[in-house]
Amino acid sequence: MSEILTDASASASPEQTVLVDDVHLTYRVIGGSRRGGAPAALRRMLLREENPGQRSVHAVRGVTLSAFRGEAIGLIGPNGSGKSTLLRAIAGLMAPSQGVVWTRGQASLLGVSAAMMGAMSGEQNIVLGCLAIGMSPAEIAEEYQAIVDFAGIGDFVHLPMNTYSSGMGARLRFAIAAARAPDILLIDEALATGDAQFRRRSEKRILELREQAGTVFLVSHGLGIIRESCTRAIWLEGGQIILDGDSNTVVDAYEDKHDRGARTAPAAKAKDRS
Repeated sequence: MSEILTDASASASPEQTVLVDDVHLTYRVIGGSRRGGAPAALRRMLLREENPGQRSVHAVRGVTLSAFRGEAIGLIGPNGSGKSTLLRAIAGLMAPSQGVVWTRGQASLLGVSAAMMGAMSGEQNIVLGCLAIGMSPAEIAEEYQAIVDFAGIGDFVHLPMNTYSSGMGARLRFAIAAARAPDILLIDEALATGDAQFRRRSEKRILELREQAGTVFLVSHGLGIIRESCTRAIWLEGGQIILDGDSNTVVDAYEDKHDRGARTAPAAKAKDRS
């Protein structure tokens, strides 16, 4: 039996914000098969047969973890390891096929594809986005300029979002989501397209969110960001947890397997300078 539970008064440790218990997540991918055309498609519908172009993806396999207030947790792993799918389940956007996801408080998912209205200006999107995360008009007016400054978009705030570069859009999405500290902030590669200056600002903001008794999950292929911003890291591969622990320890182990050059380069540089 699968379920997603969200109950601020649930009987759990006072400090626990997320419980993922033996969770399996499966979704279907529709391929491009057109075999048989419309008559075959109609036949499949009537006989309730599966489309030959469909396949089932078992993205997360029996994952169990707990998260607590004040933690910043980095999720690392190769493409297709289940990181983004797991975040969607924690955010309540995807029901597990098996197991339970429990959250204490509001979970807010920030991803590179977070919904923004392309035909509307950045200013209008700030208002809509802030309303969506529960801010009042007075709070939006008070925080508006800080959001614009944090995103670093300047006068572009008055232009439609569909004129923005991917980096500008990602910075604005992060600035909106981080304007109010949610109980649980889930960040899915939203920092990947920012420049170095923005990454420093966002890392500082993540630390502030932790200090405000929130919980942060960060998915990133930038392992340096995980080391600097996260107190803990979870290595996912093949939909399963390989290692869960101190961020430096987990990232070191991951680099030993997948990117040994990242570990040996600093030593080599030091040797060249000597």
